[in-house]
Amino acid sequence: MDKLLALKMFIQSVDSKGFSAAARQLNLATSSVTRMIDRLEGDLGTVLLNRSTRQVTLTDAGSAYYLKGRDILNAMAEADESVSDRGEVPAGQLRISVPVAFGHRLIAPHISTLLERYPMLMLDMTLSDDIVDLLGESIDLSIRMGSPAAMEAVVSRRIGSFRRRVVASAEYLNARGLPDQPMDLMRYECMCFNYGAPQQVWTFTGKGQAIRVPVDGQFKSNNAEVLRDVVLAGSGVALLPDWLVNDDIDSGRLTSLFDAFVVNPDSASSAISALYLPNHRGSKRINTFIDFLTELLEPECQLVG
Repeated sequence: MDKLLALKMFIQSVDSKGFSAAARQLNLATSSVTRMIDRLEGDLGTVLLNRSTRQVTLTDAGSAYYLKGRDILNAMAEADESVSDRGEVPAGQLRISVPVAFGHRLIAPHISTLLERYPMLMLDMTLSDDIVDLLGESIDLSIRMGSPAAMEAVVSRRIGSFRRRVVASAEYLNARGLPDQPMDLMRYECMCFNYGAPQQVWTFTGKGQAIRVPVDGQFKSNNAEVLRDVVLAGSGVALLPDWLVNDDIDSGRLTSLFDAFVVNPDSASSAISALYLPNHRGSKRINTFIDFLTELLEPECQLVG
């Protein structure tokens, strides 16, 4: 019996919740899958799966075997990738996690260029504003905005920066008037990104001083694009990244306030960082994507195919 093949069939049957679905994924006959798993159970001398007419479920022994077996298959896949990932051309799958608005607005429009350049690269992009577990979630590369959380055994590489801009619509400013100084914002509706803190402070740095302004408003969100939409609708003021609002400012849809200052929420950084595990140092796929993103972030650069 091919033990590795049997293990793959077993893992796929669990993931697919049935033999027929697993067989379709593996491009095999259902009978071939069931026979191989029967032989695997016979070889182990234990039942791994409870069978029913609708699905299969794990026994206690099956649960333990599944966890160990999945680790084995993942380790083999990583071993294969580590060899194929040191060639001249990036090839194989690259699993990345990027912030939602950043991925949608800045990266997604240029993905076709990246894939045309590197036809052997397979990109799997997850959009999430949460801190991801690189190992547990099988993520090769995570792009984070601001100060990345300190994580043990994770490489953090700064690849760029952005600027946060205080913006409001002409409609809102016509109704409320222009603020003369940062502290005036305490009397305005400030639409804040929800970092989980009960009180947010915007720190204005410049002109030889740092001004800390407590801000608040009727609306908060954990999504920058939603905040942009609310501000465009004339509901208040927001502190948003330049890559999200520069076009709105250039077109006159939004007005940028206090441009003489560098503004950040509390003591947050404006760095853009790439995070990956130490065993991925030298990865052709990761370095290719970082180079691609660095090119996107260059203010004077036009990305071309």
